[in-house]
Parts: sequence; C-alpha cells; structure tokens
Amino acid sequence: MPAAALAQPSPPPIVPAGPGPQSWDAVFRLAARLRRLGEDGLDASAYAIPADAQAASDPTGFHEATYRAAHSALGDLVQGRVRQPAGRPDIQRDPAAAAFPRWQAELAGATDPALVIDRAADLPEGAAAIRGELRRAGTLARNGGCAAIPAGANTLDPGMTDAARIPALRARLAVEDPVLSAAPDGGATYDDALQAAVKRWQAANGLEQDGRVGPISQALLNRPAGARVAQLRVALDMRRNPAAPTAERRIEVNIPDFTLMVLDGSRLVLRMNVIVGKPQRATPLMRVRMTAVQFNPDWGVPERNAREDLLPRFRANAAAMQARGFRLYTVQDGQRVEVDPTTVDWSSISRERFPYLVRQDAGDANALGRIKFVMPNDDAIYMHDTPDRFLFRRPDRAFSSGCIRLENPPALLDVALQDTGWDARRVERVLSSRQTQSVPLRRSFPVRLHYTTVVVEGDRVRVRPDIYGHDAAYARQLDRGLRVAAAEAGR
Repeated sequence: MPAAALAQPSPPPIVPAGPGPQSWDAVFRLAARLRRLGEDGLDASAYAIPADAQAASDPTGFHEATYRAAHSALGDLVQGRVRQPAGRPDIQRDPAAAAFPRWQAELAGATDPALVIDRAADLPEGAAAIRGELRRAGTLARNGGCAAIPAGANTLDPGMTDAARIPALRARLAVEDPVLSAAPDGGATYDDALQAAVKRWQAANGLEQDGRVGPISQALLNRPAGARVAQLRVALDMRRNPAAPTAERRIEVNIPDFTLMVLDGSRLVLRMNVIVGKPQRATPLMRVRMTAVQFNPDWGVPERNAREDLLPRFRANAAAMQARGFRLYTVQDGQRVEVDPTTVDWSSISRERFPYLVRQDAGDANALGRIKFVMPNDDAIYMHDTPDRFLFRRPDRAFSSGCIRLENPPALLDVALQDTGWDARRVERVLSSRQTQSVPLRRSFPVRLHYTTVVVEGDRVRVRPDIYGHDAAYARQLDRGLRVAAAEAGR
C-alpha cells in the first residue's frame, strides 16, 4: 500500500503549558471524549489516551498526553484518517479548506476542548445519522450479531410455511425491529406482521419493497454484523474534508446505489436508475467529461465480451445472432473480411481460440440501444441506452460488462443537448433514419463515477451491499493507518 494512503504527519500539536483557561475538569472531559472516538468510526486505542489516574501522579504528563492525543484525533476528524485512499479517484480531499492549524489553535485555547472534538466530529455530511446507525450496528456486533437464516431453494413469500427458515427470519428482524419484536409470534407461518417487517427492512436497505425474501435479501440479512460496522466507519471517513464540487452542472453516478443524478450546484436536476458492471467486470471509478452524444450507435464488441458472452450464443443459434445484427470479421492480408456466422463450425471455436472480430449493427436490438453518451477514458466506459428494460425493475442492478445502462436516456439527452439547437423533432428524425450520427456537445459535462454504499436521506441511512469490495479495502487502509499510529505513539 502506498504510504500516501495513510494519515500523514500533521503540524506539531499546540499544547497549553497547563490547564490555564481550561479547568482540570475540562481536561478530564477531553480525555473522556477521546475515549469515545469509536462513536466516530475511529479506534480510540490508537491515540495513546492517558488514564485519568495519571493526573494524580504526573499531572503535567497527563495534560500533555491528553492534548497530543486530541491533536492526532482532531487531525483525523478534520482531514480524514485515510488522507487519500489508494485506488479511489472518486474521493478528493481539500487540505487547504480543512484549515487544520486553525482547529489546532482553537483546541489549545478552548475552555472546553471536548466541544471542539464534538464539532469536528459533526463536520461530515450526514454525520449524526451515520453515527446513530453505527451505534446500533456496533451494539449488535458486540452482542454476537444474528444467527444466519438457513439456506433454501425457494424464495420466502408471504403466506407460506417453513419450520426452519421463517422462525429464523423472524428472529433476525426482531433484533432490529421493535414493532416486530412486540408482535405476536406467528411461528412457522409468514404472517402479515412479518411481511410488514420485511418491507421496512427492505426500505431501510434500498431494496425493492415486495415483502419477498429471495437470495439477495437473504444474503444481506446474513451479512456479518461487523461488515455493516466497517461500512459505516468507512462512510464517515470518506465524507471528511471533501473537495468542493464544481460549480458547473455535473453528472454523478453512484455505482453501488445504481443511481445517476444530474446536479446544478446543490440542486437536483435529474435522477434515474442505472445498471452497472457485474462484480467480475466492475465499472471503474473515475472522473471524466461527457463530450458527445451518438445516435443509433453500432457496437464494436470487446474481445472479452465476444469470447465469454457471445460465443455460447453463436454456438446455440448463429442465424438468430445474425438476425440481431451481429457480424463477424477476420483480417486477411491486412484487410477486414466479413464472415457469414452460419458457415462457421462453432464447435471448433473456443474461448482460447476465438479468431473473429464482432460488431453489432445499429438498431432496436443493439446492446447499446439507440443513444450512447461519450465520455473519453482509457477504460472505454460510456453510458448508453439498452433494449433490456426489464432489468431496471430489479433492486440489484450489477449486470453490465462495465458500461452504464440508463433507465431514461431521453431525459439525459435533453440535459446534454441544451443550447445546441437540437429539439425533440430533430432527434426523432435522426433516430428514425437508423443512421449512426455523432453530435459534439457545445458544453461538456463533468462526470464522476463514485462508490458510496452509505446513503443518507434526511435522518434515514441506507447501506447498500459492498458489491466490489471497495469499502472492505478502505477499511483495511483505515485500520492499518490506525495500527501504524498506535505503534508510533508507543515509541
């Protein structure tokens, strides 16, 4: 791990010579507040907080050690414990905006320095709501978490009976849901009270509120309690000292929340669901600019997609693939030559030996749909329409090969084509022509593909699954940084 990923040394602490304007009670309150850093997602043991008993035998040492610990903790609360997470271009800090020396001076001169720590802890957006959820998750984890719901072949549906899984589901939800825990026990029957509890839980976790417990809901219910704690700790640290967003209109795609938002400053202009890359073909995190729109795009199929996704379909029915506009090419003497897929012996073609280039013609069946939004980048990622509209009804939408499929491309098109002279009639005329045409935007848009599993809406916190493991990686950096800090403090 690059050293830059960990907390970097802060300016030397400003330690008052003695209690001065601070009473000893204030210094004890400061030490007590530092011992509660776990509420803020930090590990209090990493900051070498002295025991109160030291004040009697070594008052100067106690005072100085408390302020050194407060300085370190304040730096992490204000600037982020992980200053620049490795592999996270979606997270940008602003050291200048943090104004840490000002915070240091305020800590040193405060009559009640614990309140300075409190204010620093409140800086992240949604901090109070996340801390409340962290407190509940931490209590559950310390109490041993919840027993797993046994695996089963079928989805648990309202009205059904299952002597093993339904009591386990009821017990699992009752730990977090006081309404269900106070309701009469329905035993092995999936009754109305349990259905209502499942819907409340699904709403809290950003899932479709259908009251059905299938593989996705069950996997999330069976997630270790410690994993939720880790995600909430990461969420707090991610939000510390963020760089201010650009003042221009921008596009934000939250990958694990499967949503796209167009924002103008803090004003929401547009929101829609999206489909992102499956875990084995993760959508990369990036900051780019959308520069053009392409109507009726054809699709140059990436080699991996052709080998892994299309080869089985060509084997099954080459004529049907041809009817959907897929074309095969080989290169002979430097020239591209088209090959009729119905003449290929597909049984002799393997993933390891796939000698063809594949393209799909523009049209209704094209995998990119009728509109493609171009944002140049090294990973060949773009946003596009899709003919597979039914997938947007799914609560989990990690199905693509990395690019972003849009639920409502015309709405984004309206935003992108503002001030270009294009109106709905002209767009429809081009789409109806079925000819591929690219239109450069008069004003490019910044696009951020970010990874934020913890979403705060008012006082409600939704924790989405860590589909790519980025939260787990961040948590490892966070904990490694804390261990390093603890070791250095002990020297």
